[in-house]
Amino acid sequence: MRSRRLVPIIAPVVAAVLTAALTAPAVHAAPPGGPVFSGGQAQPVFDPDDVVRDELWVRAPVDSDRDGQDDEVHVRVVRPRATEGGLRVPVVYTASPYFSGGNEVENHDVDVELHVPRAEMTSVYEDYLLARGFAVVYAESLGTGASTGCPTTGGENETIGARSVVDWLNGRAAARTGSGEPASADWTTGKTAMMGVSYNGTLPNAVAATGVEGLETIVPIAAISEWYGYYRENGAVVAPGGYQGEDADVLAEYVHTRDDREICRPVIDDLADRQDRVTGDDNEFWQHRSYLDKAGDVRASVLAVHGLSDWNVKVGQTAQWYSALARHGVERKIWLHQFDHTDPYTVRKDEWLRTLNRWFSHYLYDVDNGIDTEPRATVQREDETWHDEADWPAAGAADTELHLRPGGDRVGGLVPDGPLRGRPVTESLTDDATKKVENLVDAEASPHRLRYATGAMHRDVRLSGTPSVDLRLAFDRPAANVTGVLVDRAPDGTARIVTRGWADPQNRHDRGETTPIRPGQQYRLSFDLQPQDYVVREGHALEFAVLSSDHDFTLRPDPGAGITVNVKRSSVTVPAVGGQDALGAGA
Repeated sequence: MRSRRLVPIIAPVVAAVLTAALTAPAVHAAPPGGPVFSGGQAQPVFDPDDVVRDELWVRAPVDSDRDGQDDEVHVRVVRPRATEGGLRVPVVYTASPYFSGGNEVENHDVDVELHVPRAEMTSVYEDYLLARGFAVVYAESLGTGASTGCPTTGGENETIGARSVVDWLNGRAAARTGSGEPASADWTTGKTAMMGVSYNGTLPNAVAATGVEGLETIVPIAAISEWYGYYRENGAVVAPGGYQGEDADVLAEYVHTRDDREICRPVIDDLADRQDRVTGDDNEFWQHRSYLDKAGDVRASVLAVHGLSDWNVKVGQTAQWYSALARHGVERKIWLHQFDHTDPYTVRKDEWLRTLNRWFSHYLYDVDNGIDTEPRATVQREDETWHDEADWPAAGAADTELHLRPGGDRVGGLVPDGPLRGRPVTESLTDDATKKVENLVDAEASPHRLRYATGAMHRDVRLSGTPSVDLRLAFDRPAANVTGVLVDRAPDGTARIVTRGWADPQNRHDRGETTPIRPGQQYRLSFDLQPQDYVVREGHALEFAVLSSDHDFTLRPDPGAGITVNVKRSSVTVPAVGGQDALGAGA
């Protein structure tokens, strides 16, 4: 086993967990009536150092370690001392598999043919929330730290474990202290929020999808809405950005920090068997780890946050969750920033805290501050300015089809004028997974990718939503990766990758079904790229590149597989604000 840095969705979380707590504003004596609100926000009228700390174990109605007893969730409560005198307060709750650090793990080999000290349970938000009349609750996910049960990387037992704390806060679940005495939550109103980054934000999605009563709102930050899309894409085995070989079993092994680890060995071995790194197909294992089809059960409001440069938990995870919530009329708001896998506290602290305060004041204390009727979307542009908009994707965004024009191994055209007429025109590339996408799109010529470009834009063009590709391809082998990339080309020739996506042509009909491909036969392969909100500036060109393996994301077979593209029957569709009129001038 080799030493490695933390697996993908822990680093920013641990940073948040270990960061020193916020310095609270000036503290005043807690008023007899409880919290004070001004301008729609809870005010810092409690001393964040004058608190009661409880440690307890909540019983969860599941036996994931198969020991014949219900699992128990280790919980720590931090609440204003005024709750000892009868004050009842709502809760902001974080469930995490990371509070006890992680184990050394080894990723899967991707070059194939197709102990960290325990941390304190705390967060940067603790003092801020305590000073304003909110209790803070932390829980270690099943199989981690002092909780029993087993980690299953998004399995149902983890949802049940995290939900059991909400049930306990509302008098529906039992808990005990370390000495075995019953523990009640008679100090809370029962109104609960869940929030967190990455895995810690995914658990709120999972719990909200159960429709549990008492969970009033969630704040999922850089969170997963379906685990298949975290480790797979359109039938292809795809890694989280920067962590090649990571998979469900590796993550479970990493967070499996309970003292008695042997008891979960069969459970984690079962994950490795059922996740299917061979075909990459969607299956029952992954379907049980999706919350999208349960969006209609969500009672909580949702304040979703994601970085537009996040290639760890990709933007599609929040985009598809937000869209599913919209279809079911769930109260919601979205923040999109220009950074990667991070908490908005590090991006726009003051405004983020103001928004969070107003959100919690409204949904946990019923303060009528209007936040539920304001524009739903807050988007940061590439120049780091912020804009409030009615919703997301942006109003006026329309799917606009761009057709390829031949260019050989150099650069072809990308135009909105429709497909070429006449006989088929084909162009070919040869796979070489040792080449990085960034180098391939920068190369003036290459046999390992095909490039197609619009002309220079005559004005700024905003893309907002989900691009897609519709390709006609033939292969000289029975297996291959297919990667599509959108690129912004500046007038000086420098390039920036806007978004990308991947597919296995054997899953051309369904991501859950492998259908063989016959070498030499042409197939239609259509798939989405990752959603994005991006402005192609005046004078820049939009490019599309197609290649086979993506060194940083897909499996990496030996070089040599050939792909032939029918240029006349292939196209790219982009969500351009203003539609074809906006793109026509530069395409």
